[in-house]
Amino acid sequence: MLDDLMFKSGVVTKMISAENPTGEKGGACHAIPNPNDPLLYHSGKSLGKGWKVNPFIRIEPKKKVVIADIKGSGIIRNFFLTSDRERFSELVIRMYWDDEKYPSVESPLGAFFCMGHDSKPHTVNSLPIVVAPHRGCNCYWSMPFKKSARIEIENEGETYTEILAYKILYHEVPVSDDAAYFHAQYRRSLTSEDNPCHVILDGVKGRGVYVGTYLAWTALNSGWWGEGEVKFYIDGDTTYPTICDNGTEDYFGGAWNFGGYGILGDKTEQEFNTPFLGLPLASVNDSNSPKRFSMYRFHIEDCIGFEKDLKVTVDTIGWRQDHRKYKHLSEDVASVAFWYQLEPHQKFKNLPKIFERYDR
Repeated sequence: MLDDLMFKSGVVTKMISAENPTGEKGGACHAIPNPNDPLLYHSGKSLGKGWKVNPFIRIEPKKKVVIADIKGSGIIRNFFLTSDRERFSELVIRMYWDDEKYPSVESPLGAFFCMGHDSKPHTVNSLPIVVAPHRGCNCYWSMPFKKSARIEIENEGETYTEILAYKILYHEVPVSDDAAYFHAQYRRSLTSEDNPCHVILDGVKGRGVYVGTYLAWTALNSGWWGEGEVKFYIDGDTTYPTICDNGTEDYFGGAWNFGGYGILGDKTEQEFNTPFLGLPLASVNDSNSPKRFSMYRFHIEDCIGFEKDLKVTVDTIGWRQDHRKYKHLSEDVASVAFWYQLEPHQKFKNLPKIFERYDR
């Protein structure tokens, strides 16, 4: 990555933000202080035009705003978002490439940034996703587009989102016809002992590569919860998958219950962050609520290719310490799947309603 920088001199770089909503050359910092403008209500204390008049926007309840509407060819290299909204699950991010009808990215804001528990915000230190203190959400996935790119944020809450700060940096470059498009999809389910399986991704048709999994896991049972296998059904697999990982903690890079449940003295899962995988949240010490875990696994160097179709699942299986046997569990699992594929893509399953996305 660092070696590539010497060959990028002169690349046309634009950044969209509240201070430059179109990203046009010389288009930043034009807002005029006006304390009577509901979008600039704080600007009565401004230092004047050109001096941080419009660093963020407001979003009305039950409304959506387009924060980027780019025409032409390019690649989004980085974007940043943060908000004063208490529940990031009430904000939905959607991305559309090349004037497509249905979004290629649709997710509650927190889950997209690997921070899916509203009640437990935390930092994330990975290569493509970074959440810095406090809830500073940064994304470094490359997102190409050939004709246009549109990014929307919807406020599904009952009150104003008073602050949404954002910036979207992109390079104006030609994009080849064989470049695949970035996709991300959110799902949530309550599994059962009769159906101990959470579907991370299904209905994908076409050619591409799977590049990442995020899980927001709420353990509704006592004891160890992470024996379930992550399975990849590739190009016509039905009953049995081609790829099956050893168990939940193995897939996310840990071992022996992430260090908990009799393996170490404190019996507590250990939080960790690395560039490609991590357990940035292990909330286990609140006796009045279930245990909550955040886990990410990014297939950067080990992407999983598919030619025709793809389905990804994770089982909810635990451990019966008294009988030393596996057991099916009823668990609350939310996920975001990340992948690239050539368009067109299949329409996503409907996003769960706002009340279905809250912490149980």
